[in-house]
Amino acid sequence: MTTAAAYPYQPVKERGTLRSFLLALLMHLMLAVVLYYGVSWQSSTPVGAEAELWEEIPAATAPPPPRPQPEPEPVVQPRPAPPPPQVKSKVEDDADIALEQKKRRAEAAAREEAERKEAARKEEVRKDAERKEEARKEALRKEADRKEAERREAERKEAQRKEDAKKKAAQQEQDRKEQAERERKEAAEAKAKAQADAKAKAQADAKAKAQADAKAKADADAKAKREAAANAQRKSELARLQALAGGSGAGGGGVGNAAGAGAGGGGKASPGYADRVRRRVKPNIVFTEDVPGNPTAVVSVQLAPDGSLLSARLSRSSGNSGWDNAVLRAVERSDPLPRDENGKAPASFTITFRPKD
Repeated sequence: MTTAAAYPYQPVKERGTLRSFLLALLMHLMLAVVLYYGVSWQSSTPVGAEAELWEEIPAATAPPPPRPQPEPEPVVQPRPAPPPPQVKSKVEDDADIALEQKKRRAEAAAREEAERKEAARKEEVRKDAERKEEARKEALRKEADRKEAERREAERKEAQRKEDAKKKAAQQEQDRKEQAERERKEAAEAKAKAQADAKAKAQADAKAKAQADAKAKADADAKAKREAAANAQRKSELARLQALAGGSGAGGGGVGNAAGAGAGGGGKASPGYADRVRRRVKPNIVFTEDVPGNPTAVVSVQLAPDGSLLSARLSRSSGNSGWDNAVLRAVERSDPLPRDENGKAPASFTITFRPKD
């Protein structure tokens, strides 16, 4: 409030006010000059005009009207007298008659000639009309023949098109049947070939399997012989080791049962030892055949106290010789087997293997 009282509101001064005033004054002066000269020019005295007026003065007395004149009598013109009749002689009459006859004959001949020409003209016109009519009829006949030929050509083409379409359809049907027959023959040949290939493969597989079985049997026989020899040697070695360990007797050994327990130099196997051996042997099993079910192969194993394999034999077959042989080979590859919790391996125990476990 103090600031407003000290500095009251003042309008802003406009710029160019003096120049605008001077220009407005100049325009008013010029307008006044123009109005002055315009009024002075319009207020000048006009020039006067002079005119003379004339009026006809009537006569003092009118003249008397004229007296009527009598009508003149009509003048009769005399009629001309008819010429006197000419008197002709007989010779002149005969000449006139002959001339008249000649004239008549000439007129008749002229009429006949005119009639003949008219008849000839009419005949020519008739003949020309007949020619034109004949030409028109000929053109119509030709047009009809052309249309008939076009119609016949169109019918021939349509019949040819239908015949071609029929032949094409028959050919397509024949091709389809031939293609179907070829496909059937090819399918039959492929089926026969597949059956022959399958039969040959089955025969080859059977032959290979027979050869493998024979080889496996031979290997098993040879291995049994080797194992028999090795067992004899191992038994002697086992007896020697048992003698070194304290001799044989009630506290030194026994015979393993089917449940997986063992006796001998290593004593009785712990409950989880068979699973440890199975985990050791399973990665060494090489078997790619697909067998129905999940057959069980039971292997009886004899070990030295340090885990060395003394013997491995099949105590119960799975029914598949390939699986049995694969298990026996895996046990042999796993030699030596792990020791038990007491630091010694059991003398003998049994272990089961299934292909799908």
